Amino acid sequence: MALGDELSSIDFKSMIGGPLDAVVRAQAQSAQTSVDFIKAVGFEQDSNEPTMITFSYMKALESTDDDGNTTVTPTKYDLTVPILTMLPIPFIRVEETTIDFNAKINSVQESTTSSSHDLNTKLSAKGGWGPISAKLSASYSYKKSTSASSKIERTYSMAVHVRAVQDELPAGTERLLGILENSIQEVPSNSQ
Repeated sequence: MALGDELSSIDFKSMIGGPLDAVVRAQAQSAQTSVDFIKAVGFEQDSNEPTMITFSYMKALESTDDDGNTTVTPTKYDLTVPILTMLPIPFIRVEETTIDFNAKINSVQESTTSSSHDLNTKLSAKGGWGPISAKLSASYSYKKSTSASSKIERTYSMAVHVRAVQDELPAGTERLLGILENSIQEVPSNSQ
């Protein structure tokens, strides 16, 4: 098999397409994870309303009477905030994918042919009282020996480097967070 045939037999479509397909699927899974996080953490399961958290704190209120005297009164306030505005939303995107593929093919072919020819003849003559007799003996031999050996060594290696980063929030998610931020309320607490 020629070296070009070896390289053409490699399934580059799968070797390069497989990791790229995995990256695309990972990106889709990351997006679904972001959606699941927003639904699970940011909204009540039964009512689909934003999950709110309330903080209580003391705030000093100043008041001035008609005589110009200032009075400071500690007042308890409640701050209600959508929890989704307080947490980082996981939104990961693949920024770069590098596929390194190395193929090392060593091909050694050996072929040895040897042949030999051999002709043996023998002539003998015999004299005597009667007719002359002669004897001829001949032999021919042919020997051919062929040996061939082939050794192909293949070494393949592939490395996939994926670089993921925290991406900017999509415009719709930013808008959602803006609407939720507008629902933050600071009111005097009823229990003072």
